[in-house]
Amino acid sequence: MAVKGGSVLKREGPLAVGAEVVGEVARSATLRRQRIKLAKKITRHTIAHIALAVTSISFIMPFIWMLSTSLKTDPQIFKFPPIWIPNPIDWKNYPDALNFIPFWTFMKNTVIYSILTAFGAIISCSLVAYSFSRIQWPGRDALFAIVLSTMMLPFYVTMIPLFIVFKTINWTNSFKPLIVPVYLGNAFFIFLLRQFFMTIPQELSDSARIDGCSELGIYSRIILPLAKPALATVALFQFLNAYRDFIGPLIYLNDENKYTLSLGIQLFQRFHSTEWALLMAASVVMTLPIIFLFFFTQRTFIQGITMTGLKG
Repeated sequence: MAVKGGSVLKREGPLAVGAEVVGEVARSATLRRQRIKLAKKITRHTIAHIALAVTSISFIMPFIWMLSTSLKTDPQIFKFPPIWIPNPIDWKNYPDALNFIPFWTFMKNTVIYSILTAFGAIISCSLVAYSFSRIQWPGRDALFAIVLSTMMLPFYVTMIPLFIVFKTINWTNSFKPLIVPVYLGNAFFIFLLRQFFMTIPQELSDSARIDGCSELGIYSRIILPLAKPALATVALFQFLNAYRDFIGPLIYLNDENKYTLSLGIQLFQRFHSTEWALLMAASVVMTLPIIFLFFFTQRTFIQGITMTGLKG
């Protein structure tokens, strides 16, 4: 038996060595594949980051040129090849630009207009979106499709009829035609909020109804607190739309004391068209609040955009 056992051990010895060699080869092959996969992943990420960096530079170049021009003297502006770093730096372009027009009056009008419309968009669109996403009623989906179809209607098609309506009720030369329609809803914002509301579990609303909570209570106490990213996104979108709006104030505002920054810059260009450094300085001051606003809200903004696509 010992001999037999020994013969068995002798037969198993080469098999064990062979299995060990095969296992080592398999591990080496696995490690090689993992290294190749990691190298490909690093290469893809490197290429993506390089492409994004190049693209971001191309987007930021106009602002850098505007900032550079705002600090130049007139001879430097028209010099060829262009000068990117002004020498000497003319800092007085900024106070001169802000004093040539009532800049801070225009800024105050713009901020008031933007904040009021942002608040109106949040209130009106969230209510409509709640109805379209959380309440079952006949014809809901058909009406939602009709609301979405209004996005295909350009503003310029309704511009003249709307002006006639507001002219008839004596709302022109005021902010009413610019602010009140926002409180009636916006199709894109309604769609955005509806998609976000549909990602919130329906069980939360059902539990609140069982406890006797009304629909307005569910909307205000459950849905709105959970939808802060989407609401912030809507507010940011509407604030930016109002902040840079030109055609709306141009149509309805006649008094210069009610002008927004967009009209103020156009007014500056009308009377000081050759003062390019001052025009660029005023444009930089107008652009800076938007840049700061995006940097402080970019995480909430991106979260609100990405989470609205989780459920259709």
